[in-house]
Amino acid sequence: MCFSESGRKVILSVLCSVILSNGMVVCNQAIGQNIAQHVSQNSEPQIIDTDLNRIQVDSVITPVQRASPIAIATYKKSPIYIKVTYGQPMKRGREIFGKLEPYGQLWRTGSNEATEITTTQDLQIGNKILKAGTYTLFTVPDKDKWKIIFNSELGQWGAYTYDPSKDVLTTEVSSSNVDHLYEAFFIAFSQAQNGVEMILTWDKTKVVIPMTFVN
Repeated sequence: MCFSESGRKVILSVLCSVILSNGMVVCNQAIGQNIAQHVSQNSEPQIIDTDLNRIQVDSVITPVQRASPIAIATYKKSPIYIKVTYGQPMKRGREIFGKLEPYGQLWRTGSNEATEITTTQDLQIGNKILKAGTYTLFTVPDKDKWKIIFNSELGQWGAYTYDPSKDVLTTEVSSSNVDHLYEAFFIAFSQAQNGVEMILTWDKTKVVIPMTFVN
């Protein structure tokens, strides 16, 4: 693939005008010259190294897809808004609780980044009050009951840096078996009297966390 001098100038102009890096538009003439020269000398699509990105010429760069996508569960009834953001792992034929996620061990309540919950309303969970705010949601699965942990440290990856001194509320709830198999880990809200229930399901396990609105 050979380009005339005018063709190289067109490529240089385009590449200098728009080079996307992390959502920002930048212009770098030196990078454009490097790419234009490289294209004129090669007949096959090439990877060009830059200080911004690795740019593949004559090809489409697609984002890397997560094996466990980001999922969001919400509840909204003005003025109350609750949102849970979590990584959604899949069963993929594996035995989940008691095996992949061992009983009695801390879990991020999802995959990748630790799950986070935001509430605009004070909530009563068990016999304790969770103040409005954003928290990391950890859990400790067991065969018949789960420990639920709301932790003030945000932006955690997994449960590797969990600090129990930053727990703001802990409680225990029962777990149960369901007839249907849930391939994906799933969090949802269900309206309840004076509040909501946050429901966690995966494989054939279901956990319900009652939450009462505090006026």
